[in-house]
Amino acid sequence: MNAVTVQSWLTAAAALLREQRDYLTQLDAAIGDADHGTNMDRGFTAVLAKLEDLDGAPPGKVLTTAGSTLVSTVGGASGPLWGTALRRAGRALGGAEEFDGEQLAVALDAALAGIVELGAAQEGDKTMVDALAPAVRALRAGLDNGSTVAEALTAARVAAEEGMKATVPLQAQKGRASYLGERSIGHQDPGATSTALILAALEQAVAAER
Repeated sequence: MNAVTVQSWLTAAAALLREQRDYLTQLDAAIGDADHGTNMDRGFTAVLAKLEDLDGAPPGKVLTTAGSTLVSTVGGASGPLWGTALRRAGRALGGAEEFDGEQLAVALDAALAGIVELGAAQEGDKTMVDALAPAVRALRAGLDNGSTVAEALTAARVAAEEGMKATVPLQAQKGRASYLGERSIGHQDPGATSTALILAALEQAVAAER
């Protein structure tokens, strides 16, 4: 995998987030500010514009630039959180021109750590962590068991979707949704949903290179 893989990932993520923008906003209207879909779409559209200036940059640089772009263009919590995630992932990859499955797992570990550190959320708090943490574990487990990167990413995407769905019965402990108390129960978390979409985009990008 290389910078083309990362650019394909971000491009696919932007497309999925645009396609699901209204759905994400609908989810957010129930327990948040009704702006998550719009914010994520705007942020990843800005990322796409930045990618045009990054031809020849290593994958780590592409990710750190994407992260900085999200921080500066996305409102609410999702911009700083995903911005931090991508910047940490980019730094984990360093200046190498290519990376393998193990390095991808390390990068996603770093992304998750950045989100947990900034948002102070753990699994079960009804946030994006509920999708990302099981996905990172599934990716690592797949690779450790001899799966290809593509196979391990499929397992990661499935784990993210399961984690996303598991947010429905939870009471939110972090963010705007936490103000609702028990009224947040019964609603799927929008951040976990967009996270599952972003991981699905990564799966697509890697599968397309096989």
